[in-house]
Amino acid sequence: MKKIILYILTVLSLCGCSDFLTTEDLTQKNSSNFPQTPDDIYSALMAAYAAVGEISNPYWQHFMILAEIMSDDRFGGGSTVDRMILAVNEYKKSQDNMYSGAWSKYYTGIHRAHFVLEHIENVAWEDELQKNKIMAHAYFIRAYAYFDLCRLFGTVPLVLSTLDGSLPKASADELYARIFSDLKQAIQLLPPQKILEIPDGERSLATKWAAEALLARAYLFYSGYYKKESITLADGNVLTKQDVIHYIDDCIANSGHGLISDFRNLWPYALSNQEYGYAKNNHLDWIGEDGDNIETVFAWKFSPLGGNFTNRVNLYFGIKGQDQIPFGKGWGFGTVNPQLYEQWPDNDPRKRASIYNVDDPEEGVTGFIWNGENNQQETGFWGKKYMPVNIRDINGNIVNYSCVLYGATTNFQQNNTQDIVVIRLADVLLMGAELGSSHAQEYLDKVRERVGLPSVSVTLENIKLERRYELAFEAIRYYDLLRWGDAEKEINKIQNVPARTLNVLTPVTVKFRPETGGFLPIPENEILLSNGVLEQNPGWTGHEAQY
Repeated sequence: MKKIILYILTVLSLCGCSDFLTTEDLTQKNSSNFPQTPDDIYSALMAAYAAVGEISNPYWQHFMILAEIMSDDRFGGGSTVDRMILAVNEYKKSQDNMYSGAWSKYYTGIHRAHFVLEHIENVAWEDELQKNKIMAHAYFIRAYAYFDLCRLFGTVPLVLSTLDGSLPKASADELYARIFSDLKQAIQLLPPQKILEIPDGERSLATKWAAEALLARAYLFYSGYYKKESITLADGNVLTKQDVIHYIDDCIANSGHGLISDFRNLWPYALSNQEYGYAKNNHLDWIGEDGDNIETVFAWKFSPLGGNFTNRVNLYFGIKGQDQIPFGKGWGFGTVNPQLYEQWPDNDPRKRASIYNVDDPEEGVTGFIWNGENNQQETGFWGKKYMPVNIRDINGNIVNYSCVLYGATTNFQQNNTQDIVVIRLADVLLMGAELGSSHAQEYLDKVRERVGLPSVSVTLENIKLERRYELAFEAIRYYDLLRWGDAEKEINKIQNVPARTLNVLTPVTVKFRPETGGFLPIPENEILLSNGVLEQNPGWTGHEAQY
């Protein structure tokens, strides 16, 4: 029911805001007559959330898919018609406007956040707290969108008004100063409620704790990639590493977030504990996405009602050409690099909790079909965390769990509803350890104790391994490699790795292109629209960039 309510609110917000920037018809909502009430401004805010959170067409350009495919943990996969995803995996482009969807999505969200901030004073507010919360959410969304843009494309135009035209790329310092400033504003304006005290209807939105955690993630990338430990913010104040540690410690100590007892119960496959041998034999029981799940700090939620509000990330990572219990069919992207499975210690329960090995008898799954539908780069390893999950309905039919829990359609392309969890407390703990909090050893120990592993010293190498194993397949690994300066070294280890295309052994070799800095090309249509004000990123103009 919560998913349905969220979906309806989002659709209403889009209906209310989709035309107000362009129409002259005063019978419709536009900037001359909208917003007028707190409900209007809330509707505009929801439109900003929707723009950034939805999985818009082309669906494969979602941040999680791109981040995963570029990491050393995954190959492109898919079928032999999916040329573009192999280009992503090899840091090349299959066409000049390959990433227009991702670029447009984030700038749409930024534009809508600006609209909220520019019009919030036009509303008569009886409740200052409500006004402050809406402002905080708009700052959070703007920071979130710019941070994703900066990780995807490097430096981008810093648009700060709905009236701004074509702008050149800002510097990294200017962009991150704005990101940190916006997140600090969100932290100051959002109430310090513990997670279980926040009303259910607001837990799908950002919290003070989510803003603190996102600020730490952005700081780690900025300070690591650009080699700077402090930055002067938009208001002239300086953000230091110690400031960031304070935010992380505050989030951990005061948010009410915690680690759930069993790592495996974070993932929906634990729901399929009647027929799925691995879940049944380990007595798993999915914690779900609301209520008792205190580990999720921020997540994007999806609806069973179809369209762009379903989780198509899961669809793309599903096994192509076949349905099983518990893993459902999809487009076969992101096959797992066998090197990860081989390197991962067997005594770490997160290994089998995170990777489906089709040849592992402990899975209790039989009948896997190689080359189910013109598959490429199949390895026999799949990431378990984000895949379609099947159970049986009351008639014994194999269906996605959302069909049983939420009454979703049986159309496999539109019935995935799993949250995309952006930040978990486990990540916050590991960020605190890496930043050098006075509680660093305690933070690292908590993550390892949860999976029955002994304490290890707080060194960068130990933290690197812990982040890889704890956070695998959560769109984190690639940007960790970039900020640590390890991308070229680790990715170039993918040499003649066994995989199958059309069920024929076709080894995979990947070569990182350091000339790109690890960033994607700016869409050529954006450069043309700017009349040359916007310049292409390094490494994307020669023949070596073409797939």
